[in-house]
Amino acid sequence: MKFLRKIYSPLIIVLAIAVLPACKAKKPVVQPPAPVAVTKPAPPPPVKPAPAPAPPPAPAPVAKPDYNFKNIQFEFNSGILKTDAYPILDKAAAEMKKDPSVRFVLNGNSSAEGTAEHNMTLSVERANSVKTYLVNTGVSADLLDVKGYGESKPISPNTDEASRALNRRVEIQKL
Repeated sequence: MKFLRKIYSPLIIVLAIAVLPACKAKKPVVQPPAPVAVTKPAPPPPVKPAPAPAPPPAPAPVAKPDYNFKNIQFEFNSGILKTDAYPILDKAAAEMKKDPSVRFVLNGNSSAEGTAEHNMTLSVERANSVKTYLVNTGVSADLLDVKGYGESKPISPNTDEASRALNRRVEIQKL
């Protein structure tokens, strides 16, 4: 034990001398700030008038809206839009936004299959489907009126499936 004391005692003393000064908080030496000389600023240089700005370019003339919309087609016994109708409706929405004072009527139609009452309900459902799509693209709902005609206004005879498909439509007309 005495042997260990002889070895560790000087070692502990040397470590304490080396480590203890590092633990003390050192205060930075603060010098008072040097006095600042106050000087008057130099007068600003004379301002030269800026040249007149060029007039802004005239806005491009707004193209007149094209209200010639194709018929929007639907599947048999359905008010769900065909995917072919989306580009037509996007174009219609863009044209409708050009002049927000113009009102439109959405005329829903159906083929001659089923009862007259069912076809009338279906044609109104189709017109409302188009209205919903147009409103979701930013067209004001106040500008759109919905009418259902059922099977009363066919554009082709209801003799075969191809002609009946043409009658399942919504027409957009300017009021």
